[in-house]
Amino acid sequence: MRAGTITLIVGVIAIVTLLSSVFIVDEREKALVLQFGQIKAVKEEPGLSFKIPFIQEVVRYDDRILSLDTPATEVTPSDDRRLVVDAFARYRIADVVQFREAVGVGGLREAENQLEDVLNDNIRAVLGAAGVTSNTILSAERSALMDRIRQRADARAAAFGIDVVDVRLKQTNLPEQNLGATFERMRAEREREATDERARGAEAAQRVQAQADRTVVELVSDAQREGEIARGEADAERNRIFAEAFGADPEFFEFYRSMSAYENALKGSNSTMVISPNSEFFEFLKGDGLD
Repeated sequence: MRAGTITLIVGVIAIVTLLSSVFIVDEREKALVLQFGQIKAVKEEPGLSFKIPFIQEVVRYDDRILSLDTPATEVTPSDDRRLVVDAFARYRIADVVQFREAVGVGGLREAENQLEDVLNDNIRAVLGAAGVTSNTILSAERSALMDRIRQRADARAAAFGIDVVDVRLKQTNLPEQNLGATFERMRAEREREATDERARGAEAAQRVQAQADRTVVELVSDAQREGEIARGEADAERNRIFAEAFGADPEFFEFYRSMSAYENALKGSNSTMVISPNSEFFEFLKGDGLD
């Protein structure tokens, strides 16, 4: 019974020792074998690996592309128009040995803290460089600026075994204290543009009104001139006809003129005339007027 117990204990110890000496490296990670804090082996290929049980330990690091969001940071472009920028980066651990030596037991958290500082420093340096204005940051040249930030950050991050794959600016906003002034300036600019448009519209309306008034005056003047010409021609024609009639029969013409004078003088129902019966006005009303 005692021998069986010892055998069982030895077997359990052997199994535990065997299990402690075996570890599996996933295809999505890299591993370091450490002995008393010193790196003894690097396991980058996926599969089964071995270590000395109870003496060596395995530290695993993610081999995938990781993401880091940076807090909003304030930058001042060359036009002194301050902006608040936040960005995100894509990175991966390229050299696990160098990474371990750079961050120690702090691991990924310590690495991201350092990478965040690197990104913020380079964001300020690139966006605040000479010739880079707020309009440049908000234009299509933004992509070139982001690539420049990535290159500078990647050069510094290489010191702790990290490759910076990509850097993107998520948002670019004005600081809260500048929003009110900016909105007021935009409103003033829009009001000035509206005033200019109204002034141009009023000027155009005055030109149209003046042109219309001149056209009316010209049309009325032409119509009056043509009317005077027509009346003159009609009067001339009438006088010609009268002259011909007078020449053809002077007595009849004189009679007609007298009748017209009677008609014009005695218009209306209340017409009253006080005149001598022997007046020449009644010449054709006398018996011998048509002799």
